[in-house]
Amino acid sequence: MWDTRFDERDVKEIRTKTTTYLGVGAIAKIDDIAADLKARGIDSILCVTGGHSYKLTGAWDYVTAACAKHGIRISLYDKVTPNPTTGSIDEAAALGRSADAKAVLCIGGGSPIDAGKSAAIILANTGKTSEELYTFAFTPTKAVPIVVVNLTHGTGSEVNRFAVASITKHNHKPAIAYDCLYPLFSIDDPGLMIKLSPKQTRYVSIDSVNHVIEAATAVTANPLSILLAGETIRLVAEYLPKALANPEDLKARYCLSYASMIAGTAFDNGLLHFTHALEHPLSGIKPELAHGLGLSMILPAIIEECYPACSATLGTILRPLTPDLKGTPDEAHKAARGVETWLADMGVPQKLEDEGFTENDIPRLCELTRTTPSLGLLLSVAPVPATPERIEKIYRRSLKKMDA
Repeated sequence: MWDTRFDERDVKEIRTKTTTYLGVGAIAKIDDIAADLKARGIDSILCVTGGHSYKLTGAWDYVTAACAKHGIRISLYDKVTPNPTTGSIDEAAALGRSADAKAVLCIGGGSPIDAGKSAAIILANTGKTSEELYTFAFTPTKAVPIVVVNLTHGTGSEVNRFAVASITKHNHKPAIAYDCLYPLFSIDDPGLMIKLSPKQTRYVSIDSVNHVIEAATAVTANPLSILLAGETIRLVAEYLPKALANPEDLKARYCLSYASMIAGTAFDNGLLHFTHALEHPLSGIKPELAHGLGLSMILPAIIEECYPACSATLGTILRPLTPDLKGTPDEAHKAARGVETWLADMGVPQKLEDEGFTENDIPRLCELTRTTPSLGLLLSVAPVPATPERIEKIYRRSLKKMDA
């Protein structure tokens, strides 16, 4: 296949609604991007990031050099945390507004990207707040231009119209999707991802797998989302073990980056359903819970519920993880156990009880699936009816490891 043919150091330009630069050394393209922004009259940008990875990876050095060269001022907001909040988005937007920022540059994984994309909407809609954005009090049609330097291989947010944030006072974690959220340019440079910890490497790659399982099985799935699903899972199955064995394996990081990117395009087309709708309450209650870990704990039970309705599709795309699937409705439990075993083999054996959830939490989790804005829309495109009984069953089945 193509992954044995291409040199990971040959930077490719990939066009969807976003122009993405993929390859080792792609970060150097930030100079061309800065020149493009300046040609558009943009002389001040808001940079949204968090933690220390934006500096540790070297991305920040490239960004500051490019912006200095082209006369673009940077206002830095570096306080984004995992599972970003509406409060932090408003803080970032206020900083950008005070500096007359005309574009937003996001550096990081899903959290900084989603926070930055959301801030881009607030900057373009004076007087609006991010809580209003995430409670659907208004429908945005504009945002300032968005540029992304992606530092993980899992989010997919660098190529699509989605963003997520937490409204902490309600334990809500809604998702939004608007055309104005497509980044103008994105950079996927595997060389910036070699410092991801083993846990981060596992969780972000598992996020990609969840994205495409949902995108391929939703009632809104299309041929493209199914095609991309099969390729994403093939790549993750082959290259995640290699990245875990050798974090500096650039071919592995390249293939996982591409898998994440096409997974982002897959769910931009096919949408998401159970796994993300039921994970958001988990990390809404426990903001410290890694998104990919939350997804992995509930994925097997969701596969078991959905498999009979889309066995041909799941039987095909899951084969790299569970090779002996035939794609018949009667093997739902076999498929679910196979994926659970694969997750454990990848170093993620945890179930909900391991992360402190109990039977007593299930009513609150079920309530949040009903009351969190946007989750009802995700559940409405699931391949089987998202009844209260089925949602409760999925959470309960995810407390412990499945029986053989």
